[in-house]
Amino acid sequence: MRRKGRRLIFFEVGVVVAIALILILIMPVVLSSFRLNLLGRFLSLAIVALGIDLIWGYTGLLSLGHGIFFGLGGYAIAMHLKLQVPQGELPDFMGLYGVTELPWFWRPFYSFPVAVVAVVVIPAVLAGLLGYLVFRNRIKGVYFSILTQAATIVFFNFFNGQQKLFNGTNGLIDFTTLFGATVSDTKTQFVFYILTIFFLVATYALCRWLTSGRFGRLLIAIRDDESRVRFSGYNPTEFKVLVFAISGTIAGIAGAFYTLQSGSVSPRAMDIAFSIEMVIWVAVGGRATLVGAILGALLVNYARVFLSEQFYEIWLFFQGALFLIVVTVLPDGIVGWLRKQKISLLQRPSQIATYPSLEQDPEVQNERQNLGN
Repeated sequence: MRRKGRRLIFFEVGVVVAIALILILIMPVVLSSFRLNLLGRFLSLAIVALGIDLIWGYTGLLSLGHGIFFGLGGYAIAMHLKLQVPQGELPDFMGLYGVTELPWFWRPFYSFPVAVVAVVVIPAVLAGLLGYLVFRNRIKGVYFSILTQAATIVFFNFFNGQQKLFNGTNGLIDFTTLFGATVSDTKTQFVFYILTIFFLVATYALCRWLTSGRFGRLLIAIRDDESRVRFSGYNPTEFKVLVFAISGTIAGIAGAFYTLQSGSVSPRAMDIAFSIEMVIWVAVGGRATLVGAILGALLVNYARVFLSEQFYEIWLFFQGALFLIVVTVLPDGIVGWLRKQKISLLQRPSQIATYPSLEQDPEVQNERQNLGN
């Protein structure tokens, strides 16, 4: 069994390295600069999809507010880029609203290391704090989803209403330089594309490591039956707070890479619709698969681009239909369907399920039938 497990790990590593090499060596030759930039953005979205899969697919917590962490990561790196102006000058939009002095919380973002730390720490701390307040009160299920959605509304309205501080609806745009290189230059964007691939591979490896061991089995146990985990002597709250913070951090990093490649960040990143889209990517690809999260993010976003180019006015109907088809015909997503067809996709099926919930446990059902319930 150990030898078989090692072979599977080597096979998985080989496939991941092969895909990464294709993305790095072949795609830049095949695609135009515009299409390559588009692929880079979608790979950034695949990173946040991995975070959603970690908290929803493996832990059973449906978050509808990951746009907050995605947006915060984007704003953190965008603030550093907007400060690439001559000494003593302010970002261009501040002059339009009569700001004469740089706000105090903008000043640390002159430093690139501080901005990078902010990309990681701010979403992690916010997710950890929000998770602690929610999970210690044992809020879960649909109430957790509603609460994360309400938080999204709060952050969206805050950033949307701060014209002087964050340029309101327009967000932060028109980035100039980073380390002396023009941000919009093709060579600079190619560097961002390569970095996105490396971070996607690193995030996949992290999520695979987290979900393959004892920690992953605990997350799945919490998803399947939290009460049993609590009765076994574990405190599910600590694990849920930790995994929510990790998921939020992943979303923040994804937001930073997306901002670097799209050239802007706005409150729309914190819109409810965008957070729901993230969930759709994972649902289409397949929950609790990791590979499915990446596949779903790429497939849905490429389908959106293709359909919007071909059917500009009605492409949203196609997206809705795709989601309905997956939910009704493929409830486990594309990878889940492939697994049922006995097709292995970098996954060990035995690690997805622990034990059935009380409602599905055959022994419990027999006892209920005997008792006449």
